[in-house]
Amino acid sequence: MVEQIIEGVSPTRMELLDIRKKLTLAEKGHKLLEEKRDALVEQFFSVIERRNTLSEEIDGALQDAFLSLIQAQMIMGEEKVRELSSFSKELDDLSFKTDNIMGVKIPKIILEDIQPAKPSYDFSTSCAKLDDAQQQFSGILVNLLELADLEGGIKSLAVEIEKTKRRVNVLENTLIPKLYATRKYIEMQLEEREREDFFRRKRIKAVMESKKVKT
Repeated sequence: MVEQIIEGVSPTRMELLDIRKKLTLAEKGHKLLEEKRDALVEQFFSVIERRNTLSEEIDGALQDAFLSLIQAQMIMGEEKVRELSSFSKELDDLSFKTDNIMGVKIPKIILEDIQPAKPSYDFSTSCAKLDDAQQQFSGILVNLLELADLEGGIKSLAVEIEKTKRRVNVLENTLIPKLYATRKYIEMQLEEREREDFFRRKRIKAVMESKKVKT
């Protein structure tokens, strides 16, 4: 396979120094991007693990909450439960902050500002199982918002990992090999010129000495 060099390069010492500097920077950049990629991948799987754990917790909590709701319907009747549920308050506006993970900005909901909703109906008209269901679903809501945060973080990290991988590949498979090949090409050209200059000087010296002998 023929090594490709950077187009338009001139085989001069100044150009060689410039290529060496670019190669050093490219190798440093490659190392830093590899470290960033590895750190992002580690963080990515950490978030996935937290997402999976939280999903399992939510599934279990939903089963318990729906069981309480069904029991409340059995005690009070579906119509009464539906009537009392209409008094539920809407969730207040959400507040957001921005987390920075290895330069990746990820919007996050400020979960600390979310207070579990309190029953807005008269306790004398309900039953204990409906109260249980209300509290359980309120707690699940906070977990669902956290899960949404985690899903958003996973998507953002996946995009950044892919971008970083592409940059690493470009440096590793294209730019750095070209810089190495260009450096080698310039060094060979300069060495060839030095050999030609050496033999030229040697011939000139021989001619000069020959003239001295004749005189």
